[in-house]
Amino acid sequence: MISNPNGTSGSSRLRALLCVFLFIAAGVAVIFATGIGEREHSARTGWHLASQSVKIAPWVFEHTANGQRAEFIVVITGQADLTGAAALTTKMEKGRYVYDALRNKSKATQTPILQWLRDRGIEHQSFYIVNAILVKGSREIAEALAVRPDVARVEGNPQIKNILSQPDAAVKALSQPKNPATIEPGIAYTHAPGVWALGFRGQGITVGGADTGARWTHNALKPHYRGWDGVTADHNYNWHDAIHDSIGNPCGNDAPFPCDDIGHGTHTIGTAIGDDGMGNQIGMAPAAKWVGCRNMD
Repeated sequence: MISNPNGTSGSSRLRALLCVFLFIAAGVAVIFATGIGEREHSARTGWHLASQSVKIAPWVFEHTANGQRAEFIVVITGQADLTGAAALTTKMEKGRYVYDALRNKSKATQTPILQWLRDRGIEHQSFYIVNAILVKGSREIAEALAVRPDVARVEGNPQIKNILSQPDAAVKALSQPKNPATIEPGIAYTHAPGVWALGFRGQGITVGGADTGARWTHNALKPHYRGWDGVTADHNYNWHDAIHDSIGNPCGNDAPFPCDDIGHGTHTIGTAIGDDGMGNQIGMAPAAKWVGCRNMD
């Protein structure tokens, strides 16, 4: 055994040095590992933030700034597969298949989100044709929903404003109905008369109009309104008024029967199915029925 001047053995000194080196190495390893962990955590955090920003529409960011609350549409990742309807024969079978597929998909995929919203008392409404949920809330709510894997994106629900003709002019025009002597140029341009000649005039079809409403008593519309049987009117499932909080609107709010607050919707549904009953076919499908919704104020 070799001894140093202080009487400490060489092997003891070597063991001490090895311990020091091991402590240093362990410290370096901890520091290095901590740095990796922090970088991984930062990367994960950055990914979540990036995921949120990509999935949330700019309109939502803009209208939830500074603590504002806004309406936004949470589109669910899973959408119904409707391709199986093509193999079915009748319209009834196809319609039932599509309805069931849409309803079942929304129930299966929306349940966790709906429960999350209910638990927090957040205002919301579920939809199933597009698998989505309308939510009214803050930026924090939008971000919390966007980070979920079962949420595809968060879209805004802005109010769209269009400049239409003034109500007085529209009412005056409606009070002076005309009996066209010929088929309107726009209808002729689409070659609709040629289709009519083959026997296809819209029989068995119901057209839905979503606009400023409809004046259902118009002579070109009333006979084709699905809620009119020639004697009495039934507006259930044939009319819906989505205007609930308008001020000073001539139709008021939640109108129980078809009403047009400016005349535009009467024009558009007339273009689709209008027929004045005097042989003047003035709409694209003059033998079709129609139902209406007022969703423009």
